[in-house]
Amino acid sequence: MNNKLYVGGLSFQTTDESLKDFFSKAGTVNSAKVIIDRMTGKSRGFGFIEMSSEEEADKAIETLNGKELDGRTLKIDKAKPMQERRPRGDYRSNRY
Repeated sequence: MNNKLYVGGLSFQTTDESLKDFFSKAGTVNSAKVIIDRMTGKSRGFGFIEMSSEEEADKAIETLNGKELDGRTLKIDKAKPMQERRPRGDYRSNRY
């Protein structure tokens, strides 16, 4: 069951709450998260939405993809699973 969506093209003014409100038009939103850059504290221009069901996620893609939020056109797709990354740490311990 894939009910998590990737949302690209977000405005820097878009918040978690405004993103959740926008997607609630398509169904029940379990979570909404705008991804923030750690260094600058500003939005990175994308986020993730978790809908309550796969059907609602599909409906959100159909009805909201290409629509405008905060002056920007959204690109919505099913989220892909996170790929495993090597651990961060002392760069000297990661020699090849």
